[in-house]
Order: sequence, then C-alpha cells, then structure tokens
Amino acid sequence: MLISRQERARICSDTELGAGNVLERLKAYGRPLDEPVLRTDGGWRAPDGSHPDVLTLGELYEAVETYAGWYAAQGVRPRDPVAVHSFSSTEFAVNFLALTSLGAIPSFVNGNLAPETAAAYIHRQGAVGAFTDQAHRPVLADSGLGFLVAADDIRPEHRASLPAAYPYRHDPTDPVLISHSSGTTGMPKGVPHTHRTLMYAQLHRLRYSTGTDMERTLVGLPGAHNAMVATLLYCLLLRTDLKLLSSQCGAEVLDAVEEFRPTIVLAFAGTFGEMAAEDLTKRDLSSVQVWFNTGDAAHEAHIRALVQHGGHLEIRRDLSRVRVDGSVFVDGLGSSEAGYSVFHNRHTKDTSAYSRCVGKPISFAEAAVLAEDGTLLPPGQVGRLGLKSPTLTPGYWNDSLTWNRMRLGGYWLTGDLAQQDEDGNFYHLDRAPDAVRTRDGIVFSTRTEELLLAELPELADCTVVGVAPDGVRADWDGDGEAEAYALLQLADDEMELEQEDGDGEGGGGDAVWTGRVNSVLANAGYPPVTRALRMKPDDVAKGATGKVLKRVMRDRFAAKEQHA
Repeated sequence: MLISRQERARICSDTELGAGNVLERLKAYGRPLDEPVLRTDGGWRAPDGSHPDVLTLGELYEAVETYAGWYAAQGVRPRDPVAVHSFSSTEFAVNFLALTSLGAIPSFVNGNLAPETAAAYIHRQGAVGAFTDQAHRPVLADSGLGFLVAADDIRPEHRASLPAAYPYRHDPTDPVLISHSSGTTGMPKGVPHTHRTLMYAQLHRLRYSTGTDMERTLVGLPGAHNAMVATLLYCLLLRTDLKLLSSQCGAEVLDAVEEFRPTIVLAFAGTFGEMAAEDLTKRDLSSVQVWFNTGDAAHEAHIRALVQHGGHLEIRRDLSRVRVDGSVFVDGLGSSEAGYSVFHNRHTKDTSAYSRCVGKPISFAEAAVLAEDGTLLPPGQVGRLGLKSPTLTPGYWNDSLTWNRMRLGGYWLTGDLAQQDEDGNFYHLDRAPDAVRTRDGIVFSTRTEELLLAELPELADCTVVGVAPDGVRADWDGDGEAEAYALLQLADDEMELEQEDGDGEGGGGDAVWTGRVNSVLANAGYPPVTRALRMKPDDVAKGATGKVLKRVMRDRFAAKEQHA
C-alpha cells in the first residue's frame, strides 16, 4: 500500500529530509516496524547469520545500526570515505544506510571491475577502510587500508558500539555517496552526491507523480550505481514493495519478473537489450506496466520488443481508468554525474517518435547543444550535449582538473553528441569518443546501430567501431580518418556463423551482410561502413555496468586485422 495523500504532503514539506537520513526520518513519520520494506535475492548474509528474503523496517533498522556500530568501533567518523566492493545489491543498500547514519561517505565499487582497476580506484578515493565480500577480499588484501571487513565479521553485538551522537545530522551540502562512472574510457571517475543532490529528484517525483506504477518495484540496476540508491530511497518513502537484484543479466531479470510479478522494472539499456533478445513469448510478463531505463538511451528495436507485453492504465476523458494491452517504456538518458535521468521519453507499442529521440529535459533541468566555443547551436546542428541541473554532482572526487575540463559555457558536458529539432526535442547521436570520421563523412556509431537494429530483424545486436592507423585520431575531437566496421550479432546464434562458409552462396557471407548494411545506411542518407562482420555475443567486450567497451572492441579488432 502506497503512502496516503497526508503522508506525501508531510514528506514533501519535511525540511530535514535528505538522502542521508531517509531511514531516520521514517521513524518521525511513525512507520510500522513490522512493515516489509526490502526484498533481497537471497544472497545477503545478515549479522545473525541468516539469509533473509525480506526485511521489515525494524529488521532493516537493526541491520543498519549493527553495521554502523561495527564501523564506529573501528574509528570511522563523519566525512570518512569507506569503500564498498561487492556483488550484492543488498550489501550496497545496507552499507549506504549504515555509513551515512554516521556521516561517513560510502564509496561504491562495482564488483565487475577488473581487480587491478578496483584496487587503484579505491586508493584514489582516500578510503580509510573497505567492506567487501569473500570473492573480492583478495583484491584488497594488500591495499594498506585501515580495515577490511566482510559480512561474516559483523555480528549482533556490534550494535552496542553506536556513538552517543548517533545518528549524524547532515547539512544539505554534505557528501553522502561516491559512485563511479562506467569506466568505458579508462579509469572510472569518482562521482560524489550530496544530501541534497541525491534527494532532489525523488522529492520532485513525490510532489508531481502518484507513483502508482511502482507498487511492486524490481530493481535490476547495478547495486554500486547511484541510480540504485536513489530508487531505494524513493521506494522507502513511497512504501512500495521493493526487490533488489544483484544480477543485471537479462535472462535472470526475466526470471525475477516471472517470480516477483513487478509492476515496474528498472535497469540499464544493456540489460533491456539482453531481455529483448530472449524469446519473450515464452515468458509471463503480464504484470509489468512500465520498463524504466536510465543511463544510456535504449535502442528502438529493444523497446518495441518489450512494450508488446504487459499492460498499463490509461485515463479516459471521463477520468475513468482502463487497462490496455502493452506496457510503457520510459527511456531515460542520464549519467552518474547527473544524479537522475534528465531526459524521459515515454514509449508504447503505438509510438513512432524514435530515431534516437530522447525528448525534452525534465522541468527542473536545462539542456543545450553547444558549439566548441560554448555558444548554443540552432536546431539541426550536431554539437556537444550540456546540462544544468540541481541534481548534478558537485565535481569529481579528488579530480577537479577533469571536472573543470568537462564544463563549457556554464554547462556540464555529458560526453554525448546531440542535436535538437524545431520543437525542442533532443536527439542522442553518439558518445564523442565513439564517432568515426571516415572519408565519406562522420559515422555516428550509436545512431547507426539504432538504424540497423530497426531495419534488419535478423540482428540481435550490433556494435559500430572505427579503426584508424597508429597515431591517427579519428573521433569527434580528431582530424584524421578511420574505417568504420559494423560488428553484427545474429538473432539465431547458429545461423551463418561458420566462417568457412565465407562469402559463398546462400546469402550468409560477410560481403553480403556488408551490402545489406550499406543499403540500409544509404537509404537513410548515412555514410557507409567499410565492412560488416558477424560475431558471437561472447566476443562483445562489456564494462562493469554492462556497457559495450568500444575502446576495447576497437583495439581487439585492429589487432585481429593486423594478423589476418
């Protein structure tokens, strides 16, 4: 049962509420302690040694205070960064609530980061210690941190070590979380958020949305991402039935949909792409009203596959509510730095506004397409996407140089290339490092992928990369030329993948695919690719959050071509 109108008004007028004290403020609202508030995926070990599937509010308080007591006994104080490196989303949630209750700053580290990258990243954060799981304990064993703790080390008696001034009283500018960027271009950047920035959008949603579609919320977001934390806080306030998953694998999220029967599923575009590649006719997705994507914008082909299933409520002119077939896909373009998806574009099975359209920015934010000198570009011209928002991070942790280099004309640069139409809608074309300058023009890799997936139903996914000669830079910021390649994943893994078939008869060779791809591109007025090549899903390099690592794909492909 969601909050009443009176509860909503009280929350929205609470001047003390922020991202760092949501659990404490629930006490002031008189929430029942026996009310279930958090479902786990069974992998989290509680201080008493159990592995609960669901936590009541009272049990969550107990776990959080026990963790906080352990940290306090180790000397953790306000504004101390503490690393959290794990696979478990519930661990990230409990540690966030525990460390912020002390005024400390949890520094989340995705469990999928390469060990050497994770260790170097934690060192750069200035962490005083770290929480980890058994799988990652060896990564940090020789890190020189003040302490290294796992769930097995935290026991009920540690709750007695809470400090006298518990819980900490936050200022709106106090940092409450350091999450990190995806690291697709190298070392991840530490992205802090404050008591105010991480809560701003959640209070906006409570004021202007009923949130009824979140009655049963399934979170398939990475546990180490601030989007998971923001969702956790919003759901605690809204009183939704919330389940956190530690896996972002599309098939496993689909399994959880059938088991949990959610009304909304939140995930990144990579997870939704994997889900769309499954045979959805064999799945029961009837409970789903909304799919909510954040991070990178999703592809049209993946959206269309998902919205055919489930159903949603429509309000008719007489204000009656009618359930109609087909779910809603909310495509949100955002980032760790933005703190919330600044763009929301709503799709149903009747939608036609695609072509990488991400819509207009949310009401409290401002977006612009900028020229290299920071001036605003007119509709139709491609430039850098800039944002202004009260949800924006105050800067990169211990790296002000990089932060200031990503500011232009008063805007923060997302790293994306975009354009606007005459109606003020924004269109996402590519990441600046992924655009490919060729002799025939600039190939915007993401826009090209979008078109190919929409026009070639045999494809499950595709990746467009550019390969330039050594020493030549041929992306948006370069002035050289490269060759663009379309790396295709076929919907039928076994179909036409045997390379010994070559370019022979039967229509399955790479030369034939190159012709088909370039025919689609020519019809749209896009530059051609040099070649289209088939590949297996396992050949696609992905980062910690599931994003395709085009930098790695470029290097792999270049090396392969040199030895061909």
